[in-house]
Amino acid sequence: MSELRLSFLFLLFISIPLKVIYSQDIYTERTVLLKLKQQLGNPPAIGSWKSSSSPCDWPEINCTASSVTEVHLRDKNIMVRIPPTICDLKNLTFLDLASNFIPGEFPTLYNCSKLQILDLSQNYFVGPIPDEIDRLSTLFFLDISGNNFSGNIPPSIGRLPELQTLNIYQNQFNGTFPKEIGNLSNLEFLKMAHNGFDPMNIPQEFGQLRKLRFLWMTQTNLIGEIPESFNNLSTLKHLDLSKNNLEGPIPSRLFSFKNLTDMYLYRNKLSGEIPKSIDALNMVEIDLSMNNLTGSIPEDFGKLQYLVFLNVFSNQLTGELPTSIAQLPALRDFRVFDNKLTGVLPPEFGLHSKLEGFEVSQNQFSGQLPANLCAGGVLQGVVAHTNNLSGKIPKSLENCRTLRTFQLHNNKFSGEIPQGIWTAFNLSSLMLSNNSFWGKLPSELAWNMSRVEISDNKFSGEIPLGIASWSNLIVLKANNNFFSGKIPKEITNLSRLITLFLDGNEFSGELPSEIISWRSLNSLNVSNNKLSGEIPAAIGSLPDLINLDLSENQFSGEIPPEIGNLKLGSLNLSCNQLVGRIPNQLDNIAFENSFLNNANLCADDPVLKLPDCYSKLHKPKKLSSKFLAMILALAILVSLVILLLTLFLVRDYRRKNPGRNLATWKLTSFHRLDFTEANILSNLIDSNLIGSGGSGKVYRIGINRSGKSVAVKKIWNSKKLDHKLEKEFLAEVEILGNIRHSNIVKLLCCISSEDSKLLVYDYMENQSLDRWLHGNKRKSMSGMSSGYHAVLDWPKRLQIAVGAAQGLCYMHHECPTPIIHRDVKSSNILLDSEFKAKIADFGLAKMLTMHASSHTISAVAGSFGYLAPEYAYATKVSAKVDVYSFGVVLLELVTGREANCADENMGLVEWAWQHFSEDKSIVEILDPKVKESSCLEEMIMVYKVGIVCTRASPSTRPSMKEVLHVLSSSCAPDGHGAKSVGSDFDVAPLLGTATYLSSYKQSQKGSEEDECIIYNV
Repeated sequence: MSELRLSFLFLLFISIPLKVIYSQDIYTERTVLLKLKQQLGNPPAIGSWKSSSSPCDWPEINCTASSVTEVHLRDKNIMVRIPPTICDLKNLTFLDLASNFIPGEFPTLYNCSKLQILDLSQNYFVGPIPDEIDRLSTLFFLDISGNNFSGNIPPSIGRLPELQTLNIYQNQFNGTFPKEIGNLSNLEFLKMAHNGFDPMNIPQEFGQLRKLRFLWMTQTNLIGEIPESFNNLSTLKHLDLSKNNLEGPIPSRLFSFKNLTDMYLYRNKLSGEIPKSIDALNMVEIDLSMNNLTGSIPEDFGKLQYLVFLNVFSNQLTGELPTSIAQLPALRDFRVFDNKLTGVLPPEFGLHSKLEGFEVSQNQFSGQLPANLCAGGVLQGVVAHTNNLSGKIPKSLENCRTLRTFQLHNNKFSGEIPQGIWTAFNLSSLMLSNNSFWGKLPSELAWNMSRVEISDNKFSGEIPLGIASWSNLIVLKANNNFFSGKIPKEITNLSRLITLFLDGNEFSGELPSEIISWRSLNSLNVSNNKLSGEIPAAIGSLPDLINLDLSENQFSGEIPPEIGNLKLGSLNLSCNQLVGRIPNQLDNIAFENSFLNNANLCADDPVLKLPDCYSKLHKPKKLSSKFLAMILALAILVSLVILLLTLFLVRDYRRKNPGRNLATWKLTSFHRLDFTEANILSNLIDSNLIGSGGSGKVYRIGINRSGKSVAVKKIWNSKKLDHKLEKEFLAEVEILGNIRHSNIVKLLCCISSEDSKLLVYDYMENQSLDRWLHGNKRKSMSGMSSGYHAVLDWPKRLQIAVGAAQGLCYMHHECPTPIIHRDVKSSNILLDSEFKAKIADFGLAKMLTMHASSHTISAVAGSFGYLAPEYAYATKVSAKVDVYSFGVVLLELVTGREANCADENMGLVEWAWQHFSEDKSIVEILDPKVKESSCLEEMIMVYKVGIVCTRASPSTRPSMKEVLHVLSSSCAPDGHGAKSVGSDFDVAPLLGTATYLSSYKQSQKGSEEDECIIYNV
């Protein structure tokens, strides 16, 4: 008993000092953390860290065995470097610093000897990954994505034996990545996408990553072939090599992996229900799209029973499709468009799986369209245009309520359109042109139908009166068919129409006079019919009309003078029975072929090759010979005087205006041109003038008989440019002339002389964004009302925002030589006929008109209301000035207010920030003309992005890549993309980081980014 008591006392004795030691450890760790809090600037988000409580009770701290092992500082608005003293936490295994504003180079954490998980993603880190990275030998998770790291990936990264996850995507790496990554034998996730590495082959050593499950290398400048060693990656489930320059065939054994069940070549989220027999955990993603792969699609694809997405689009693939692919039970999306595939489409598509997307366009397929594509009841898109397909449309598609787009144009189909296709519940786009379909137009159309294209077919009959119910129709192309009868007035109820083509039919009677309701119409073509009567004067009141073709009909009477008020790009009234005088505004060389074969038309300007109106309207009287002699003598005298005056004037004019001599002009072309400098110079007349500003004038000039026009910006300078400025101007013009991007206006050529420059661009039918947003509030530069009274709806505004962001993102991040625009504003965002945004005016005019003593381009660019604050003190500017200006444009789009006068006493940015800082409802300041419940979340999201972009400090603004990611997420196919983005935005403090929105949460789920399903058109 005494021995037992002694043992108890001994244990009690030795436990006392252990408890004291334990208390000292907790005290030490609390001291370290409180010091860390102070070094981080005492962020309010960790205000719970106090000396009166244990660190294990703090929300951001996790403990194991009463010792600090995890520190969670994600999204805490940290703006300073991480001190190495954090490694004084000797048992630290988990450190999360993601989604902050941490600057500087890779932090010094080498003394964190037990660190296993390190997340530095979505910060502002710069510089290379240090060569000493292998000192963190216990790491099994490393995420540095979404930063500005650059240089090479060091070979030492291959000496982290425990590493399971390596995320380095979305950085600025511009060197090489090492083959030593293949030594990471435990690696399961490798994400390297969206980095500008030097052109590199995929190392054969990557085939040693036997545990690799996820490989993401989108847009990493890969070249060469997919290595044969990839056949060893037996556990691979996600392979994304899209948007590179890979070539050669797809290795046939690449898809013989034991676990390979999904071919996913264009990242989209799964929707619908996986068949119960499919194990969702085994699904694999492979993306080989947008490369230069050749050869055929391997037969082994048909063995992949878990294959969900098969997308190999935009390659050079040939041969026929394996028939077994159509029998796969999990197949959801089949996208092989833009290749050179041949043969017939396997008829079993849709029978064995719930097919959602079927895109086979721009190939050489023949035979019939599979009859059971919608057997699963979830089909959303059939895109099969530009092939050699024939036969009839399967009747089974009549009951496909989920179908949204149906594109069969440019094939050899025939027969009548099943009635249910016209009225398919969700169908919005029906494109059947250039086939041999026949039948009549239906009285009813799907409620959501916005585009009907049935040109070049054999449709007949009259336009039904029920067309008045097609209220959402935007585009109707029914030209070159056999329609007859009158064009009913009910068609004028289609107030949203933008394009109406009815030419090449047999319509008769008069054109409806009620067309004033077509306020959005920009193209009207009813040529080559049998229409008669007078041309309705109401045509001249359509504010957006750009292209008008009434030729080859039987129109009579005079041309309404109101048509002269239109800003037409093309006009054709030829081959009618029109009489009288041409309206003054149309009496110029731009319309020389617009009035042919109208015997009783006349003009005042002989350039139109029409009879002179005076001689036609006034018959000459017989004069006596004496009077004729006097007139002749007087005429000779006057002619001599005029000749002498002309010689003096011409000589004087040539001295003062040497640019008028064609020999003094030099043309520098950047594209193949179908005009010469003479075509441009001879048409720089007032009747073609469409705009004027401080640096010059803008003309619209027709260049061929098809109605194509160009915009010519004439920039003048009062003094001859010095050699250096001339050289700078030509260098910048050459850069812009070589840009090839769908969201940047195409600079066709530059025509220059000593005192002026002509920049020739593609003409944009819908002109500039500011005229749509503010045209009805103010007058144009010429002093006349701009005439833009139509409201630009929210979907178009969002489309414009995304398009402009794509153009700027290309300039900042994808050009070989990054370009800073320096003058982003709504008047420099032009809109084509489909309201696609094009970035224009790169400050060249300002470069030419600045004083000869100043050669700093950035010092003169920019416009009041859009200027970033750093212009006041910075001698050099970064791409963040464009981000600021683009943020102003976003605020214009959502509020409808002008950049420099949102309120009586402040500009738009100051006004928007004041509203935000006062925590007022955002809904109050949204543009009431487009504010609807269905789009509020999108508008609020864009408003918040505009706020973030207009931060005062350039370092705190997001990049255009980040801005584009957020805006692009709004076009998700289920209509909830904006909602999810908005939710993410609300999670992070608005004055925190925009980069929070990019991809971290999605990467945690195994999905890298949330791109839109955009059907190939």
